[in-house]
Amino acid sequence: MMLIKEAVGVLAAPLIMVTLLALAAVTCRLVGRRRASRILLIGAAILAYLSSIPFVGQALLRPLESRFPPLESDQAPVVGYVVVLGSSYRPHDGIPASAALDEDGLARAVEAVCLVRRLHGARLVVSGGASPTGYPPVAQGYAQLARALGIAAESIVISDRPHDTRAEAREVASLLDRTPFLLVTSAYHMPRAMLLMRRAGASPIAAPAGQRAYRATPLSWRDFLPGSRGLRDTERALHEYGGLAAIAAGLE
Repeated sequence: MMLIKEAVGVLAAPLIMVTLLALAAVTCRLVGRRRASRILLIGAAILAYLSSIPFVGQALLRPLESRFPPLESDQAPVVGYVVVLGSSYRPHDGIPASAALDEDGLARAVEAVCLVRRLHGARLVVSGGASPTGYPPVAQGYAQLARALGIAAESIVISDRPHDTRAEAREVASLLDRTPFLLVTSAYHMPRAMLLMRRAGASPIAAPAGQRAYRATPLSWRDFLPGSRGLRDTERALHEYGGLAAIAAGLE
């Protein structure tokens, strides 16, 4: 199972695939297979370009983000809990939690805090375990930021053991059972998170955050220029499609 998840992770990282194709091209060149080498190099170049332009990244993200539209302020149901799923947290040198959280984590945490403040009396469940690289649990970073933004410590429930979405779903289901709650995570991650939460027996209400491609915008020449943002969007989308495929295949 772990090997399959690692393979999906590699496939969701286009630059790794580009590197593997380039290495294969060099190998073919060394053994005299020049035509195969050229084909592999051309394929690597095409993959590198397509995976790093905003047009492709946005096109891949849009179907994911469209599944669950933003929760309007006047549509938020009255619930007792808001659950925010983990992302990446790397504190160092005394920097504030807002700087230690990655872009996705910061967007999720701020949206969750806004919802808790709007739902007077609701409790905030912050989720996310420690990273394999030794950093503290992301749930601790969320809790720190929430307190800094005015959420009382007694209103925060810290779930700092889960290391992936599946484990988070099980932990939340164990904690809240069938009690309805608002689920906050990145809009592109919401389809997989909702599916895993429901399979675990929880009753989530989608409250997506950090939308990147929810609505189509007029095309610009800049959409076809390669860059880090386009590459990151493509990686996000491929990771989610891989995760959804793994669930459908019974691997997660």
